[in-house]
Amino acid sequence: MTYDFYYWPGIQGRGEFVRLALEQAGADYRDVARQDDGMAAMQAFVAGEEAGALPFAPPFLKAGDLVIAQVANILLYLGTQHEITPPDEAGRLWAHQLQLTVTDFVLESHDTHHPVANALYYEEQVEEAKRYSANFLELRLPKYLAYFENVIARNPSGSGMMIGEGPTYPDLSVFQCVAGLRYAFPKAMARIEPDYPNVAALHDTVAALPRIAAYLASERRIPFNAHGVFRQYPELDA
Repeated sequence: MTYDFYYWPGIQGRGEFVRLALEQAGADYRDVARQDDGMAAMQAFVAGEEAGALPFAPPFLKAGDLVIAQVANILLYLGTQHEITPPDEAGRLWAHQLQLTVTDFVLESHDTHHPVANALYYEEQVEEAKRYSANFLELRLPKYLAYFENVIARNPSGSGMMIGEGPTYPDLSVFQCVAGLRYAFPKAMARIEPDYPNVAALHDTVAALPRIAAYLASERRIPFNAHGVFRQYPELDA
């Protein structure tokens, strides 16, 4: 099957978590909005002009007759289809639970630069962003990293991944979070990250996976920029 994947063409954003899973799975997929007339095709889906379940917003994935939206939901499906999740029910639920925790982490990371409203420009909420980011870097970021550090340490396989011998899709997502936070908060991450060696090692292990390494080196990987989830504003990097 060739998947049709729908997400904004100029940013990694939340869609990158799905792209990483598709790449690690070796799946055939079209990044529709990056093709000619792709934005119109994506907007037609969101407007309800196409058959299938109605997505609220990108990202969403078309797999045959299925239309699957929400990152964690898409990854739950892809994990089962492509063996990047445990085969048993308990393992699949554990992977999904971890991904939902990543979802919370991503939201809080995004809100460092848009704590008031998405509809406002960053420049309209700079002071609020400074206050939010200070709290995030002091309290919330270490709490999430400590949690994932502990999950890796408690994995009975000792693989350095979060579940079993790995990799599974939550590992790919934690990699993306670390990469994004290194971009957004280089000074803070240089200070904080050494306290979480398992998480840092997981990032490096995922980056070295052959399919992921090839993807990261390719034009398919959109660079971090000033329009995605992870944005670099020096005044927030305390």
